[in-house]
Parts: sequence; C-alpha cells; structure tokens
Amino acid sequence: MLDETLKTQLKSYLDNLKHDIVLTLTLDQQQVSKELKSLAYEIRELSPMVSIVEKENQPDTTRTPLMSVASSANKGNTNVSFAGVPLGHEFTSLVLALLHAGGHPMKLDNEVIEQIKRLDMALEFKTYISLSCQNCPDVVQALNMMALLNPNIKHTMIDGAHFENEVEALGIKSVPSVFLNGKPFSQGRITLKEVLNKVD
Repeated sequence: MLDETLKTQLKSYLDNLKHDIVLTLTLDQQQVSKELKSLAYEIRELSPMVSIVEKENQPDTTRTPLMSVASSANKGNTNVSFAGVPLGHEFTSLVLALLHAGGHPMKLDNEVIEQIKRLDMALEFKTYISLSCQNCPDVVQALNMMALLNPNIKHTMIDGAHFENEVEALGIKSVPSVFLNGKPFSQGRITLKEVLNKVD
C-alpha cells in the first residue's frame, strides 16, 4: 500500500509515539477491506508501539471496513475511526491521528484545548469525504483532535466512494459534509474554532 519513501517518513513520525496505540479493524470480504488490512499491518511493522485487533463483521455493524485508533492512555476508547482507506489527501489525517493518539502534542492553543475538554455533552461527528478533496483533511483533523481530547466526542471519517448508499440516502452533494448526532452540521471547509462556536 505504501511506497518505500512513505514508509521511511512514517517510521520517523512514529518514533515520536509516547505510548502504545491500538488499531481495531472491522473487516468483510470486500477488496477495500483487504486494502485497509494491508495498510494497518504495514503501519504495525514500522513501530513496536502499534498493535492490531481484528473483529469479525457483526450483523449490527453499519460500516465495513472500519479502522479505529485507540490510545493505551485512554483506556482503549476508540473515539476516532476511518471508514474506508485513508490514503490520498487523508493520509495526513491518519498520520496525525496516530501521533496524537500516541501522545504527540497537538498544535493547539491551551485555551482551545481546555474549551474542547470542557464540552460535557455527547457529540458524535461523521464526516463524509472524498480522497481527492483538498478541503476535507482540515475538517477531519480538527474533529479527530476534538475526539482524542474529550471522551464525550466521537468522530468517523467516511469515504463516500465506498458508502454510496449512505451518501445517496443523506442527499450529500458536496464534501466535506459533516453530520452531528445524525443531523446535518456543516458543508464545506470549517475551522476548529468555528466547530467549537457552533457546539459550545
């Protein structure tokens, strides 16, 4: 999945992990599941601090393939997930999720971090993206950081190319398209501060 140059870069990034992370995979028999599994195991080979748990696709699982990123420091809670294979423009989102889950500092003001941590309501974000979308990663990364900072917040990136039925059912015409607790939240580029202003 990754060429040698990307592997070398990713290995140097993963050397910054401060504690263990777990990648939980929910897979089925689709080719895209095989691709996600291959990507996960390539990541595991690059750092002894990365481990993998594979789950069988359950009847109540709405989305496969799915990769959740959990921090050992967060009691294994999987608040950040990727539905589809986060390559293309979303590869950076995956790398940052791995680093931040592993304790690497986020480039956020302390005031913003504290504002995120103070949010005391359950917030489940879902962001529908395209791997060719240039505005999508900023939104995905902002919501991932929120989810990693606050156990009340969950975020799933969903590659619309692999979940066309959802995209059609929700009437999504453009990406990134963000839903919060099942309802439309934003379309297009939105900053972390704008997200906080809307929910706080």
